[in-house]
Amino acid sequence: MLLGSGDAQEATGVPKLSSMCLADAQSPPEAKLGAVISPTPVKSYWGWVVMGEPGREEYKIQCFDAETQQLLKTALKDPGAVDLEKVANLIVDHSLQDSVFSKEAGRMCYAIIQAESKQAGQSVFRRGLLNRLQQEYQTREQLRARSLQGWVCYVTFICNIFDYLRVNNMPMMALVNPVYDCLFRLAQPDSLSKEEEVDCLVLQLHRVGEQLEKMNRQRMDELFVLIRDGFLLPTGLSSLAQLLLLEIIEFRAAGWKTTPAAHKYYYSEVSD
Repeated sequence: MLLGSGDAQEATGVPKLSSMCLADAQSPPEAKLGAVISPTPVKSYWGWVVMGEPGREEYKIQCFDAETQQLLKTALKDPGAVDLEKVANLIVDHSLQDSVFSKEAGRMCYAIIQAESKQAGQSVFRRGLLNRLQQEYQTREQLRARSLQGWVCYVTFICNIFDYLRVNNMPMMALVNPVYDCLFRLAQPDSLSKEEEVDCLVLQLHRVGEQLEKMNRQRMDELFVLIRDGFLLPTGLSSLAQLLLLEIIEFRAAGWKTTPAAHKYYYSEVSD
């Protein structure tokens, strides 16, 4: 049985989240494979704007060096003119290093896949991307041991790719279990003791939890047993980690929605 908001709030005795804490997770992706993308570029914080064919989006590529920027621009406009496996590796490499880029790199991957499919009816980039994701997945424990930030970025990136890539307007089955496995790892006791991993777990469940549950409800139930155990037996958990876990428990219990009462509680500013 999922915790009710009243009992759980009394049990934690922790401060409320600020309005910024989960804002990133509440922002839906702007485009999905098979969805209509606005042909009119909109000025925003992303930086360089990919112009030309209708449907181009903005991407944060100014963080790359000039040569890589040119490679990515070409991949978006004329994918047949570049080595798309190299492009896939570049995007993954940067996603493992840049936490901001990893959250939205799926948009760029989506556009390159669409451009390649339209131009040549091929899937070189998608194949290279999935192969690289599989390689990193197979060595995920080593990655976590080597770099906690790199591990969190990887989970963020693979969830972002899962969120964007579609086959017949359905999530890619090949990614369901790997994504679940990553989230299960984040729900282990040694991960729950680290706020970075708890934050990643909650943000990704906000983003793809409902989709994952539709694909495999049993695994989602098992995942939330771990999450509830982590909340109820909070040895080594910070107050923020406890509150994040409570929030996602209630979020799922409400049908993957934030109720007005929960929004008022979790998103109110800390007066202190």
